[in-house]
Amino acid sequence: MPYQAFQALAEAVGRVVDLNVAYTRLRMIKSPEELEWLRRAAELTDLSCAALRDSAAPGHTEHDLAAMVEGSYLPLGGSNYIHYFSVTPMDRPRQCVPSQWPSSRTLAVGDVLSCELSTSWGVDYPGQLLRTFTVGAEATLLYQELHDVASAAFERIQAVLAPGATSADIVQAADVIEDAGFTTVDDLVHGLGGGYLPPVFGSRSRTLEPLPDVTFAAGMTVVVQPNVTTADGRAGVQTGELLHVTSTGCERLHTFAHGLGRIA
Repeated sequence: MPYQAFQALAEAVGRVVDLNVAYTRLRMIKSPEELEWLRRAAELTDLSCAALRDSAAPGHTEHDLAAMVEGSYLPLGGSNYIHYFSVTPMDRPRQCVPSQWPSSRTLAVGDVLSCELSTSWGVDYPGQLLRTFTVGAEATLLYQELHDVASAAFERIQAVLAPGATSADIVQAADVIEDAGFTTVDDLVHGLGGGYLPPVFGSRSRTLEPLPDVTFAAGMTVVVQPNVTTADGRAGVQTGELLHVTSTGCERLHTFAHGLGRIA
């Protein structure tokens, strides 16, 4: 609540106890009911990415892409959490990460389209899917390498994401990014489901603050998103999705195929 409201509450009742830390800790471990909501949200998010893959074509604007995405789930009761897009020519890249606001830029043959999609089921229970597609052309060597590195990082993180794993373990698993001469421009991992939750941290070359001292536990749901980019920030790819930490490892909540896709 705003400070003025807090001050009024304190004046009325005396000492006010801060429950933020305890509440956040509670939200990080999902109940069976919450997991069912997230599974449905992931299903709807997958539908939105399939609609994008199957309907997008040269000449469409980012506004058109947003309409395709939302049209897939609105009739089914889903609601928009986010849909971000990046459209840039593969031979002259000038954007490495999706924009938070769609523009009138149009798709053209030879472009690369990256997206970050989240559809909610209920209040604040979204899936999250990140994928990259080439438009009417094979991937250039640069984009193929970027995506290969991103896929390797995702697979390595997925292999170690289990109860007892730490944030440091995840960052180490993603070292393949920096070893290949690339970097990232967004969070590598963040909690999601019932809020944007801890842990939130980047890869080795994008550590904006001290690495959180978090040990993963069964019931947590986190987005793993190795958004691999060139050091100059001109080219990048998106891959990743929401995962559920189980008692023995981690579970995919999404079913949309991995890999560098192609449209039109």
